[in-house]
Amino acid sequence: MQRQHPHLDDDEDPGFEPGTRELIPRILWIVVITMMISGAQSVLLAVAVLQVVIMIANRGRPNEELGDFGSMVGAWVAKAARYQSAASDQKPWPWTPMGS
Repeated sequence: MQRQHPHLDDDEDPGFEPGTRELIPRILWIVVITMMISGAQSVLLAVAVLQVVIMIANRGRPNEELGDFGSMVGAWVAKAARYQSAASDQKPWPWTPMGS
């Protein structure tokens, strides 16, 4: 049996190359993650300023919890950068658990 309208039965949109359907959402996620990285940079700046104030008040001793939090934010930025640069297909938090 011959199809009268073969393009109606195709799953692929004839205007898109293979892989384009996956590329467009990735580009959108990259834009979203870029905005999130900007927010993370602001958080890291606040952590750094607060840590300096704490170190001045504590005679050079940093707050360990604040340092751990800064490290966690830095690890998130690194994971986000891997996704943005296509070194990884795994999106960062909140799409995956923070520690993974």
